[in-house]
Amino acid sequence: MQEYILYFVITIFFSTFFAMGGIGSAIALVSIFPMLGQSFNISRALALFVNTSSTLSASVMNFYRGVIEFKFVLPLVISVLISTPIGAYLSQFIDHKILKSMLIIFLLVSATLMLFYKKEAKIKYTKSWVLYVIGFSVGIISGMLGVGGGALIMPLLILLGFDAKKAAYGVSFVIPFSSFGAFITYLQFIKMDWYLLADVTVAALIGGYLGGKIMHFKLSQSQVKKLIGVVLYLIAIKMIMKITL
Repeated sequence: MQEYILYFVITIFFSTFFAMGGIGSAIALVSIFPMLGQSFNISRALALFVNTSSTLSASVMNFYRGVIEFKFVLPLVISVLISTPIGAYLSQFIDHKILKSMLIIFLLVSATLMLFYKKEAKIKYTKSWVLYVIGFSVGIISGMLGVGGGALIMPLLILLGFDAKKAAYGVSFVIPFSSFGAFITYLQFIKMDWYLLADVTVAALIGGYLGGKIMHFKLSQSQVKKLIGVVLYLIAIKMIMKITL
């Protein structure tokens, strides 16, 4: 029981914190759960389902608001639906030290983008095939590492010249698909603790709601994202120390 309470508290804290920045908490939880003693395989599956449940409400809401441009979002949905299960399947054949090293790189890149990237297009190239390439590439990485991928897709779309608001709505719609597809694949080769899954899912839903509420008060989302970037750097440093020591 104490273990479930610990996971609940950790999940609700990070889900609230990351929701304040408008992103899913899987990128942090997939790194933190192993530090709490959970296996890396189960940690990735848990983080993916947390991401699915916490981002699904925003996806549905944007759909009913009519802000999703399906000509734009469909290539991303198709490519991540195909690629994230492939990434999850391939992960079982890759040494965990290599995957954790990849996760550290992912954390560092995401943190750097959170802290320093500007919402400005560097080039203007918005062909639809680019969406398939981005979705497929990030989907493979997301499936392997147990992260949602939004922290990479969003900056890439903006840097390539896609409208920032359209990209934000599109990514929020895509992430549940990518996360759930990989989660289902992980279930084929891990033994899931369903009580723990229910525990962290409830915590993530509450955290997502609280984070959204707090964000609408006087907090600047850009400042929160910078703070998230610092937290991701700290998690990456902690992982590096654990691997090297």
